[in-house]
Amino acid sequence: MQLLLMKQAKTILSTYTADVSGVCSALFELGGMTVMHDASGCNSTYNTHDEPRWYDHDSLVFISALSEMEAIMGDDSKLVSDLIDTANKLKPNFVAVAGTPIPMLTGCDLQAIAFQVEEATGIPAFGFNTNGMRSYVLGAGEALSRWGERFCDRAAVRKTGRMNILGATPLDFSVVGITESMKAAAEKAGWKVISTWAMGSTPEEMKRAGEAEVNLVVSGVGLPAARMLQKLFGTPYVVGTPCGEAFNAKLFSALSESAADGKSRTVFADYIPAADAELLILGESVTARSLASAIHLTYGKEVKVICTLETEAGILSANDLHYAEEEDIFSALKGAKGVIADPMFKPAVPEGCTFYALPHEG
Repeated sequence: MQLLLMKQAKTILSTYTADVSGVCSALFELGGMTVMHDASGCNSTYNTHDEPRWYDHDSLVFISALSEMEAIMGDDSKLVSDLIDTANKLKPNFVAVAGTPIPMLTGCDLQAIAFQVEEATGIPAFGFNTNGMRSYVLGAGEALSRWGERFCDRAAVRKTGRMNILGATPLDFSVVGITESMKAAAEKAGWKVISTWAMGSTPEEMKRAGEAEVNLVVSGVGLPAARMLQKLFGTPYVVGTPCGEAFNAKLFSALSESAADGKSRTVFADYIPAADAELLILGESVTARSLASAIHLTYGKEVKVICTLETEAGILSANDLHYAEEEDIFSALKGAKGVIADPMFKPAVPEGCTFYALPHEG
């Protein structure tokens, strides 16, 4: 146990944004009321520091201010009462309650609490069993999937040339026009974007997601929503992040193929980097693999990915690496000639290695 705890300690790298904040980020623009069930402390900084969209977009994000006695005694009545009172006053589109380490350790049943709130108010409510110990990829992915399953228009009729972009949040795509660029690239290729989940689109636009011929998954956050939409509407999906003309041509060709034959595809699946590739990309699996494939297509360079977050089977190649611990990441960087990563990783880069900063807000 002592060895395990030491391995999980970090001396240089930061932890990634937790699953509870992933829920808040995914639902931020959808008109709901999101509550982090925790003591008023570090998690409250989401409201004051962490969310870049606060500058130009209001949202109802709260913290429950869980007290020590409530946690010890398992008293959920105050939380239920506060949720009902606040929801009745503010009339949000929905209520979402997300867990953090303390209530999840004490066995708080957030889905039961959400059921009570919905029964009392008539407002749709969700309970997310997030625990603050996993990354935003899982929390945001579940939030988008469950929102869509609840609110997407089941009577939507598929329309030719329509698509959705799934998995766009500021945690992977900074608020500097990236989502707008992806939409512009899709429209240039002849596609009409119905909605972007969940940044830059209204809830009404997202409810029409079933009209799409195909969906584009631009990060791991979008995969659960893609499977949900495939189950509801039979919509195939393509996995890949637009980046560069050569890769984009391949990506939009894959979208057309999937729209035609109904089969889902991963654009970079055919790219397996050399095991001894000396250029490495660190980060989220879908965006990193897309960039690696784009660099290979454009410049002929062999690029290997070190995925530092949770990922699903079939995204990484046989020669990519999947490490979450600082010790493993630092060891894997030995011998690298070039590293593309968030500046947080720069201290781990060996002497003589070229570092290319690619900020990752998550």
